[in-house]
Amino acid sequence: MLSTENPLNSLISAGQQATTLDVAMMAKLTQIVGDFAVNLAIALAILAATIFAARWAASATRKALGRVRGFRHDPTVLSFAVQVVRVVVFLIGFIAVLQRLGVQTTSIIAVLGAASLAVGLALQGTLSNVAAGVMLLILRPYRVGDLVNIGGNVGKVQRLDLFFTQLSDANNVKIMAPNGKVFGDIILNLSGQKNRRMELKIGVGYGDNLNAAKDALTSAAAAQDKVLPDPAPWAGVTNLLDSSVEMTLTAWTKSEDYWQTRADVFQAAKEALDAAGIEIPFPHQVAVPYGDDDPMPLAAEGQRGLRARSNPLSAGFDPGRDSDQNEA
Repeated sequence: MLSTENPLNSLISAGQQATTLDVAMMAKLTQIVGDFAVNLAIALAILAATIFAARWAASATRKALGRVRGFRHDPTVLSFAVQVVRVVVFLIGFIAVLQRLGVQTTSIIAVLGAASLAVGLALQGTLSNVAAGVMLLILRPYRVGDLVNIGGNVGKVQRLDLFFTQLSDANNVKIMAPNGKVFGDIILNLSGQKNRRMELKIGVGYGDNLNAAKDALTSAAAAQDKVLPDPAPWAGVTNLLDSSVEMTLTAWTKSEDYWQTRADVFQAAKEALDAAGIEIPFPHQVAVPYGDDDPMPLAAEGQRGLRARSNPLSAGFDPGRDSDQNEA
């Protein structure tokens, strides 16, 4: 009887222990899931608060710098500072979210410290753009709204951020120039000065009166409303070309009126030369005979001239036709 009860009691005891262990494991698992759910909810709340705080900090920074006299009318500094503040707030919030989820911040810092060299080498172009953006902000070769020429791309500066300088050209095409390339290239600030000089190259004939051409050009430029009287327009001979005398006309105007004024001065110069009877030569070809046995190339004379010959091999000089005309 005892031998039968002992195995039964052992089996019951083992079942009770297993049940107790399962209950403990379920309780522990439930606690872990509950803690993770709470931490996840708090992390999401921190993330939402970070987004709100970043927007608030950016707006507060913009308003604070807007009250400073030196930055009030400078959107370049405002946009750059606002973006830096926004990035810093996001980094702080991201670290807080990771810490709430159980990731040790010290471990993250240690890993980043160990991988700093690799990250720096991999992101050297990106980091150089950030450094170049800071230098552009300090040196201020251009501001938002300026018309610049960067690497052959002409456009108006729309914004300057951590990585790119955004331009908009005359066709309203968006141009994104990396700050590192902008800082390492030649920057032409076309609207950096209050006034700007135009330089127009115009050819006149060798047989024309050059003094009359100079007077016509300077008078035409001075008659334009947006051409500045001081310095006065100037014209002079600057080169002797193959088929024309090159004259250069210079005039000053305000930077914001440059392109339209330049077009108006060009048109007025053409009309003034026409009124003065001064020719503006254009390239043309002259037919030179090569002899009876070596006709002129078709490309030089043209198809029409070749068809007009009575003898295509005579290069335009037909002895038989000339003799007939002389006899007549």
